[in-house]
Amino acid sequence: MPRQVAPAPLNKNLLILHFTVFIWGFTGILGKLISIAAVQLVWYRVLIASVSLFLYFNFNKTAFKVSKSTFIKLACTGALVGGHWILFFLSIKLSTVSISLVCLSSITLFTAIFEPLINKKRISKLEIIAGLLIITGILIIFKFESHYTKGIIAGLTSAVCASLFSIINSRQIKHHEAPVIAFYELTGAFVWISIFLAATNGYDKSMLLQRADMGYLFLLGTICTSLAYVAGVSVMRELSAFRVALITNLEPVYGIIMSFVFFGDMNKMTTGFWVGAVIILSTIFLFPVAQKQIIKRKNR
Repeated sequence: MPRQVAPAPLNKNLLILHFTVFIWGFTGILGKLISIAAVQLVWYRVLIASVSLFLYFNFNKTAFKVSKSTFIKLACTGALVGGHWILFFLSIKLSTVSISLVCLSSITLFTAIFEPLINKKRISKLEIIAGLLIITGILIIFKFESHYTKGIIAGLTSAVCASLFSIINSRQIKHHEAPVIAFYELTGAFVWISIFLAATNGYDKSMLLQRADMGYLFLLGTICTSLAYVAGVSVMRELSAFRVALITNLEPVYGIIMSFVFFGDMNKMTTGFWVGAVIILSTIFLFPVAQKQIIKRKNR
């Protein structure tokens, strides 16, 4: 009788990813509550996250040195990470938490296009169809929420950045531990944002924090960034970048519910928003079902 391989590791990774996505859903709430601008907010976020990971390495006496070429790759990827978060929080400040999170769902479409090109794999028709349905939902939201156009554009561009660094991380995790990847990428993000602030005279009164901001930033930098980022990267040992992107799209579900609890955002949304959101979220939930059916037919 052939030996069966237990699926426990995959189930464990899915559980970790869902928990991580729930934490990410809370970042939109914190972004709305923190008073400073998007660039300064992310600067503090990656600073706190990098320091917390550095302290973690030293406390556990974990080696985290990498080669020069790996350092450059991860530090450059950090520019995408920083850009993603800046654009995401900018989208929140230009629109609402709900709209920003739904725009982030387009990660699925961008990953379906970019992952096969970068990894030189065959493009999946099912993934493209799922991506097109998601973009249809976003276009409907665009039509009915036109007064939030700038916020929607920022949210979509944020999704492009997230898709690219997720694909890059799915390759890096095969060679390096997740905390090491997270440390150098977050540190890289901090350096790139610091250079940007210096070039644009961003180190001014806008950097000053209110008392409440400090607590929110600590939560954002530690739990929602260093911990969640490490967890999100680690699951890529078992899950593809597209699968991670698909599950990450549950972030709007958690985020929209929380934004209603904290800010009553649902009262601000039009019927068009909800039509678009239903199309996007239905695609997310039905994709795994369709994928299983296709695999079953091929195996007959």
